[in-house]
Amino acid sequence: MSSDSTKPEDYLSKINEVRTLLGTLPEKSSEFCTDAAITRYLAARNGHVKKATKMLKETLKWRTQYKPEEIRWEEIAREAETGKIYRANYTDKYGRTVLVMKPSSQNTKSYKGQIRFLVYCMENAILNLSDNQEQMVWLIDFHGFNMSHISLKVSRETAHVLQEHYPERLGMAILYNPPKIFEPFYKMVKPFLEPKTCNKVKFVYSDDNLSKKLLEDLFDIEQLEVAFGGKNSDAGFSFEKYAEKMRGDDLKFFGSTTVVSSASAHLSNSDSEASDSENKHLEDNEDEKIKNGTLQSPLDTTETLSLKHEP
Repeated sequence: MSSDSTKPEDYLSKINEVRTLLGTLPEKSSEFCTDAAITRYLAARNGHVKKATKMLKETLKWRTQYKPEEIRWEEIAREAETGKIYRANYTDKYGRTVLVMKPSSQNTKSYKGQIRFLVYCMENAILNLSDNQEQMVWLIDFHGFNMSHISLKVSRETAHVLQEHYPERLGMAILYNPPKIFEPFYKMVKPFLEPKTCNKVKFVYSDDNLSKKLLEDLFDIEQLEVAFGGKNSDAGFSFEKYAEKMRGDDLKFFGSTTVVSSASAHLSNSDSEASDSENKHLEDNEDEKIKNGTLQSPLDTTETLSLKHEP
C-alpha cells in the first residue's frame, strides 16, 4: 500500500510547484485550484508534484466539458424521486456532510443520468461542507437490496469520477447491513479501488456490537436516522421537502434554479436512456455473470485500470 510521508507543513512548497506547472489558468478554473484543493490532489498522488498536477489538469478539463457546476435540481429531479441519494439534515461528530444512499431505491436505467445525479449530489455536499472540513461520509442502506439494483458499469464509472475528480473527499463509507449476495459484487469492484480507499469502507451490521460502537463513535445517535439504528424519526426522505431544499441551495449558491448549457453536457433523462441503450446488453451480460459468479476478475482482463486512484 502506498503512503504519503509528506508532512502537512511541507505541502506549501509543493503547492507552489503545482501552481507553477499549471501555469496561467482561466478565472473559472482558478476557482478549483485553491491551496486546499491542490493539497487533496497531492495527497491522492502521495505528494508527487507532477502526478498531482497531471491529475488536477485532467479534472479541470473534465469540469470544462462536463460542467458539473451547471447542473441544477430540475435537471436531475427525476433521478432523486425515490431518495436513492440524498444529503442528510445532520452531520457526523466531525461536522462532515452525510450523503445517504439506498441502492434498493434505484428508479432509472440511464447510466449517464445516474452519474450526472451523483455528480450533482457530490457538488451539493461539498458546497454544504463547513469551512474547516474537506470530507464527507456516505451512509449506504442495504435494506431491501437485491442484485438487480446495481450495475457494474455504473459502479466502475462512479469509482472513476470520484477517484479522478473528487480526490480525498470521502472520509468514510458505511455499508449498513449488506447481504451475503453483495459480497461477490464488492470483490469485483474492489480491484478498482486504492487500498487507502478500501480502508475507508466499513461493513456495519445492526446485530453486531462492534458495528454499533462505530456508529455511536461517529454520530450523535439522537440525530442519526432510524434506518441506521439512530433515534431521529424525522430524518428520512420526503421528495417534496427535499426538492424545496435543493431548489433553495441552487438559488443560494448559484443565484438561479435553471441553467441553459451545451447539449453535450445537458442530456435529458430520455436522451440519456436512448444513448445508453446500445451498451445496455453488454452491461446486462456483465451483471448477469456477477450474479452467477462467472465474471472473471478485472485484474485478469485487458480493461484499463487507470481509474485506480484515491478519492
